[in-house]
Amino acid sequence: MSFEFDNNKPIYLQLVDIIKLKIISKELKPGSKLSSVRDMAQEFGVNPNTMQRALSELERENLLYSQRTSGRFVTDNEDNINQLREEVAKVEILSLYNILTKLGYKKEELIELVINNLKEMS
Repeated sequence: MSFEFDNNKPIYLQLVDIIKLKIISKELKPGSKLSSVRDMAQEFGVNPNTMQRALSELERENLLYSQRTSGRFVTDNEDNINQLREEVAKVEILSLYNILTKLGYKKEELIELVINNLKEMS
């Protein structure tokens, strides 16, 4: 399954974002083993070097770790995962805030709007 990538952002960074979402949504469970670089590259429809670069970045961010003979694993550090989850939520909230304030909503109206819409969704 190949993905459609944005030409305005490096593919490896887009892969980092996709894998981060899989980690914080628990699609990739803490401590779980990842597929090989080649298999993941094939799954995403990218060059193995691009996938390797994305995985190295995730290791640098302490979201993945390598075991020399066993492969790569998702961190089992729940604090790191929860911190990332909160950071992503803040970015999304800021984006929503910026869009809605451009539409003329005031802060108090935004709070009421979000609460009312969440109630309707349940």
